[in-house]
Amino acid sequence: MSAYVKLNLIYISIGFCPILGVESFSGGSNRTITVKPGGSVTIPCYYDEKNPPRRKYWFSEHGQSNKYTNTTEENLSVIDHPDQSLFTVTMRNLQENKHNGQYYCTVETGQKPNVTYVTYELYLKVHSAPDVSVMSSSVSGHEGGNVSVQCFYSSEYKKKLKRWCRYKDEKCFRKKTNTSQNSSVQISDDGENFFTVLMTGLTLSDSGWYYCSAGDQIVPVQLTVTDALSCAVNNKTGIELLTVWFPVSAALLLLVLLLAAVVIWIRRRKPKQDDQTIRQRNNSSTTNPIYTTPEDPVIYSSINDETPNDVNSEITYSTIDNIPGSEAPLTGGGLYSTVAPH
Repeated sequence: MSAYVKLNLIYISIGFCPILGVESFSGGSNRTITVKPGGSVTIPCYYDEKNPPRRKYWFSEHGQSNKYTNTTEENLSVIDHPDQSLFTVTMRNLQENKHNGQYYCTVETGQKPNVTYVTYELYLKVHSAPDVSVMSSSVSGHEGGNVSVQCFYSSEYKKKLKRWCRYKDEKCFRKKTNTSQNSSVQISDDGENFFTVLMTGLTLSDSGWYYCSAGDQIVPVQLTVTDALSCAVNNKTGIELLTVWFPVSAALLLLVLLLAAVVIWIRRRKPKQDDQTIRQRNNSSTTNPIYTTPEDPVIYSSINDETPNDVNSEITYSTIDNIPGSEAPLTGGGLYSTVAPH
């Protein structure tokens, strides 16, 4: 990173140095990142890929200790990415009274006694209303495409200079009246609470870490650019999956609808069958073959006492016939008894 200063001192505090590219500027030594309480932030720390460092670590004024790369704790991760010539520091669950303060990315190169320390200083502020923020700290696009980032700022920073900068080489862009110099990055400011960064014609080399800047306030943003071939393959795969799953889904839906229709038809037909069955049972239960014709013969039965010679015995006659005087005579006759002395 060109903003690093290589001196035989520990924890060199640096500011913005003259940079190559669209513009350069100088300012105070502190760049501030503001995060909401309970939130998290990832900070990239670049180093010279041509001169690999001996050691890389994160230093805090609070703990007065070094956190070397590939260290993972409950609320802190320091991970090296040698393929990108940087290591990232992720701090989680940030609290105002605990994490406010000065921090340093530090890289050691060379051998003792000629050790060179390269530091990158920033101030971390935990506050409920960040002065500069973004909706997402990670955006992506494909090669040849476009990507847009909105950077929000508080009313205090309306008049401050807004920039979009790349961490790796401190190449910065700001709003211009004449964009013919570099039309791949355009910045528009609504003048109220946000400015928009539009990057067009993306290339694979555009991948990396950037930051929105308003005055001394910054917020990191990671941009990932995928190659056009991968994008085309993903699109083709998606189309193939769609062509396969669409007919299958349609067939399954049709089958479900058909089953539902059959179930509904069965439920609607079942009550009619039950009513018909009940009526048939009622008709069969009210019709008794003994009483179907009025011409049924009269049946007499005699019950004799066990002692037929007893003069006191009685003979009982039972007759099936219509019951005299009945208002609703039973069909086929009635049942009554006559008792006569022997």
